[in-house]
Amino acid sequence: MKKITIAIDGFSSTGKSTLAKQLAKKLGYAYVDTGAMYRAVTLFAMQNGCITADFFDKQTLINSLLFINLQFNYNPDLGFAEMYLNEVNVETEIRTIEVSNFVSKVAEVSEVRAKLVQQQQKMGKRKGIVMDGRDIGTVVFPDAELKIFMTASPETRAQRRFDELQAKGQDVSFEEVYKNVQERDYIDTHRDDSPLVKAADAIEIDNSNLSREEQFDLVLDLVKKTTKTS
Repeated sequence: MKKITIAIDGFSSTGKSTLAKQLAKKLGYAYVDTGAMYRAVTLFAMQNGCITADFFDKQTLINSLLFINLQFNYNPDLGFAEMYLNEVNVETEIRTIEVSNFVSKVAEVSEVRAKLVQQQQKMGKRKGIVMDGRDIGTVVFPDAELKIFMTASPETRAQRRFDELQAKGQDVSFEEVYKNVQERDYIDTHRDDSPLVKAADAIEIDNSNLSREEQFDLVLDLVKKTTKTS
């Protein structure tokens, strides 16, 4: 079967990463979680005093980009690659609500996006890749054979994110998570550089009322149809 590039874009907490991991495992494709890359840069900014609740030193972060090394290292026990920042596994640290509160602001910085997009495009040169994020089908891989745009109601997404954080033992309220979802939606869709938009040739999937299994079967069928016609 011919290998293709699968681009999955959409709003936060729509399950993009879960779907992408399922597809990559089923197809034997590489999987790249671009959101993890932006989260890792955000964690670096937090650790180095570049960003707080009322302060963002963009220039210092920009000047530090040369010193940020991002890698995905495969974890055979988990069945997927984890995010490493300067050779340190930060997979757990980047999934906190604190990082979520800042990641969209960091992702607005054009120099950050340019650095990460360049890395992402290099990863996908040989095809056979599933990549999820905010601008994969519009900027990173505008020629991807299959583009998916995922959405769900803000309330549904906030509940999913809240349940996930609670399961990890994080002390957060639903109201805090819901506010974060709304704020990220606004920033992601209104930034000047590569805003979150649905590519003209993307297939939109509203998974508000779909189970993971139903969603996976739906997209896998789209993959099969695409590989037959590509």
